[in-house]
Amino acid sequence: MKLKKGKLSDAVWVLVILLLLFTPLGFHARVHLMRLFSFSPKVEKQESYQKITNYNWELININGEKVNLTSKKDNVLVINYWATWCPPCVAEMPSLVALYNDYGNKVKFVFLASDDKAKVETYLEKNRYKFPVFFELEKSPKILQAASLPTTYIIDKSGNVILKEIGAANWNSKPIRALLDSLVIE
Repeated sequence: MKLKKGKLSDAVWVLVILLLLFTPLGFHARVHLMRLFSFSPKVEKQESYQKITNYNWELININGEKVNLTSKKDNVLVINYWATWCPPCVAEMPSLVALYNDYGNKVKFVFLASDDKAKVETYLEKNRYKFPVFFELEKSPKILQAASLPTTYIIDKSGNVILKEIGAANWNSKPIRALLDSLVIE
């Protein structure tokens, strides 16, 4: 049985699509594409923001120590929900790590992993990332509940949710740095 050129071409395209969708090669290709097309979140001043009224939220850090979000109250916060199996999360992580490396002493970062601890540790080690990873011990306050990964919040010292971004973004951008600079000096 002889294959026609058109049928062979169709078979090759189906194979390429299957490789991109269901193999690690596809995962890395999606991550790369998302990095290329990730833009800085739009920072807009608003008349009023949603406000966190209850910081009582139990977390556990990667070392097994319990932490309550109340310990981070009155600080500028960056809260990022992510997972190692999530291509958009992996795509935006280098920009978040760069931001953490520059602002970690002025801003409190909470990287909330929706993943298995062992996988997170392997991911951090493989990428040589050093940032504060937490896991939820209880459901987050309603205002901080994320239905999609990644979701990132920037919260000012008064508890106002200044920015909520769903999906991959470039966090190491001039607008985000300017926002954090302004929030830190308030």
